[in-house]
Amino acid sequence: MKKLIKSGDRIVLYGEDGKKFIVKVEEGGKKGTHLGVIEFDSIIGKEYGDVVTIGKTQKSYYILPPTYIDDIFSMKRKTQIIYPKDSSYILLKLDIKPGSKVIDTGVGSGAMCAAMARLVGPTGKVYAYERRAEFYNLAISNLTEWGLIDNVEIRLKDISTGFDHSNVDAVLLDVPDPENYIHICWEALGGGGILGVICPTTNQVSMVLEKLYEYPFIDIEVWESLMRQYKPYPNRLRPVDRMVAHTTFLVFARKVNKFIKQQVDSGNEASENQEIVWQIEQKEDVNNQNNC
Repeated sequence: MKKLIKSGDRIVLYGEDGKKFIVKVEEGGKKGTHLGVIEFDSIIGKEYGDVVTIGKTQKSYYILPPTYIDDIFSMKRKTQIIYPKDSSYILLKLDIKPGSKVIDTGVGSGAMCAAMARLVGPTGKVYAYERRAEFYNLAISNLTEWGLIDNVEIRLKDISTGFDHSNVDAVLLDVPDPENYIHICWEALGGGGILGVICPTTNQVSMVLEKLYEYPFIDIEVWESLMRQYKPYPNRLRPVDRMVAHTTFLVFARKVNKFIKQQVDSGNEASENQEIVWQIEQKEDVNNQNNC
């Protein structure tokens, strides 16, 4: 069934020159652009994918529904956002899906919270924590505009006093000093739950790792996501001249209820882990000899 554009809808106008922006269509309204003035009444009743032409200039725009990436790059924000190249991987690593219960800390402008809310759906919930009132209010505004606020329970609270929720499936920790909150994340997670930590610098990663190894976390990983865009021209395909390189480090771990007790053979001075290291070194020596 064809979806027709009506008053109140948010749309992307993609110009014939490749420039695009989001507008909210309102009956009788208009939007001034660098290509001319668009009358919203000429858009209402059209389908997504249609073209609207400006009368005086005869310049045209394609009409598209906004995507999540369109929204976050045009959103009102007062903080640095998590880039899509990172947020997409975070969503997969945290295994966020319909029905998931997730804690999001350090909500900021709400970009990552929105990505989670889209996936958990009406049967799940994102429990969002933000300590600064200006960011709290901005996140509510953005989530409301995107139609996702019903999937989120957002609280104006400093997490140093602990979370109000427990037994959740995942926690995303995005605060300036994450190493100080590893213990409350472990307590909030259900068994097998996944923790994700945002770390801009390597020394911060090291401090987080030290804390993670103090608690029953396993499957600990550190990632950095690099993505390069190419110019989409068949006769001169090449990378774009500039790229967004390092944005952040991503640390992931899974909660277990307790560690497996290590068994050490009393007749052998080396532990089981030391024996594994020795075997690896022996294999590397053999490989090096074969390569020579």
